[in-house]
Amino acid sequence: MELKLEVVVIPVADVDRALAFYTGIGFRQDADFRTDRGLRVVQVTPPGSEASIIFGEQLTTAAPGSVQGLHLVTADVAGARRELADLGVEISELWHDADGIFHWAGEQNRLPGAHPDTDSYGTFASFADPDGNSWTIQQVVTRAPGR
Repeated sequence: MELKLEVVVIPVADVDRALAFYTGIGFRQDADFRTDRGLRVVQVTPPGSEASIIFGEQLTTAAPGSVQGLHLVTADVAGARRELADLGVEISELWHDADGIFHWAGEQNRLPGAHPDTDSYGTFASFADPDGNSWTIQQVVTRAPGR
């Protein structure tokens, strides 16, 4: 069986504000469909990604801002952080987890700066959209075998 993650639905309070935020940080707008019964589906895709996010009206009962821990991967987290900051995004400084593997929920167990021992999987920066849905950018220069 082959399965690929294609779309993640995120809850937002204001669809147009979310669309402006995501396209403003470089996500490609793929769709904005409306039905006469009040359904609105907006799809945007991060630069270089095969997976997209969808938000809109009548798509989810989840509270706006309740999605936490969405991950974006880049080979240059410092550069991506700088670009987002230049676009006006409130984004954390670079950080790594004290345990050295992935990271805890929230800001627990964070240490400032890049991971001192690896350039892949250990360094992060984080930000949130206007509703509080949280994103983590993870640096991966060399992928683990099989990835």
